[in-house]
Amino acid sequence: MSKINIKSILSILLSKITAFAAKHIVKGGSNFPGKIALKIDKSILKKVSKGYKVILVTGTNGKTTTTSMIYNILKENKFNVITNSTGANLYPGIVACFVSNYSFFKKKENPYAIIEVDEANVKFITEHLTPEIITVTNLFRDQLDRYGEVYTTLVKILEGVTKVPESKLVLNGDESLLGKLDVKNPVVYYGFNTPIKENTTLDLNADAKFCKFCKAPYSYNLVTYNHLGDYYCPSCGYKRSDLAYAVNTIFDLTPENSSVLINDTEVFISQSGAYNIYNALCAFAITKELGVEDSVIKTSLQNQSSSFGRQEQITIGNKDIQIILVKNPAGYNQALDTLALNQNEFSAVFMLNDNYADGRDVSWIWDVDFEKISTLKIEDIFVSGVRMYDMAVRLKVAGLNVDKFVLQEDYEELTNKVKNSVSKKIYILATYTAMINYRKYLHSKGYIEKLW
Repeated sequence: MSKINIKSILSILLSKITAFAAKHIVKGGSNFPGKIALKIDKSILKKVSKGYKVILVTGTNGKTTTTSMIYNILKENKFNVITNSTGANLYPGIVACFVSNYSFFKKKENPYAIIEVDEANVKFITEHLTPEIITVTNLFRDQLDRYGEVYTTLVKILEGVTKVPESKLVLNGDESLLGKLDVKNPVVYYGFNTPIKENTTLDLNADAKFCKFCKAPYSYNLVTYNHLGDYYCPSCGYKRSDLAYAVNTIFDLTPENSSVLINDTEVFISQSGAYNIYNALCAFAITKELGVEDSVIKTSLQNQSSSFGRQEQITIGNKDIQIILVKNPAGYNQALDTLALNQNEFSAVFMLNDNYADGRDVSWIWDVDFEKISTLKIEDIFVSGVRMYDMAVRLKVAGLNVDKFVLQEDYEELTNKVKNSVSKKIYILATYTAMINYRKYLHSKGYIEKLW
């Protein structure tokens, strides 16, 4: 047994017992075991993470999927690796992840930990460990009642980064907020050298439209989505940093997958949407920095399965269902762009909640461009969730056909109506707690095998 004091042993044991009870009795509570551990030993994270090479994944959108991609690539490369796969990305949840993988006797050889972390919690994690790599996927407006504007979110992340100047930063170079950071860390950037659409102007509701140094509006050589792209400031000369890893060609982009050229390597990505190209590019960059061969990365990304509401695919009756988590305007617009890739008819379920984890203020749905789907071949329009009437009004104003609206908050009734839909393909676009709660219901009915 490695040297560890009695308080730490007690902390670990009680946390493990709590985790077992939470998983098998409560069917949830992935943060609570960590809270128990921290109650007994406030520095337990430093002890249980010792020996791991840690990769921290943070940012507004794409954390869970990017974490999963990195984890699967390293598994494909035969590395010993752990991750917080349930998306428990707050400090207690991360502690719980390390505790659950801790052994008093047998230590893993050269272990890696791929850890998703909430933007405001980076500083708590870097207080106790020094990551090999920290990556920031993007910065969008999200839960304004909790984070404030994107500049506030950046400050929260940097509070954690500045504690670990030795950690390498692998950053989205297309994110203007992440260029020329006042940090001592070595920095590597990734991004797009080719447009998704021929577009060099920002949407009206794009987030970071003004230069972070002189406040003049940015110009763009290309825009991918929202405010991401090859930006430059015509006033002060601030521009995108050089990219070490870049998408140079998009060969194909469908509702199911995409095929792209990253540097000189053709990569097939088994998940749809431009945002998943970004996620795969980030995973490619990080695993290359860790010395993984291109062939291993390609094999893993083409077999990457969706999970836990992130384009998760299930079957209900004879219906092909795809669950897409939507939590802010930038991500929602990308989900709608994915729907717009369909050539055939489909139906959609729009689920809106306003619980704490969703953000209490739902006015953000008016910044989502639902108008872009008003002309699509949508056969049934199901609306559900605590704030389903707010969502229904937004969809009506966007020009969707109200004669096709089906409003239903009860999960059993909603599921029965979905099973009787005229469409075989159905998308479920749900905010966080709506996705969590509906997945729990579907799990209880046997439609989803794995809850967490």
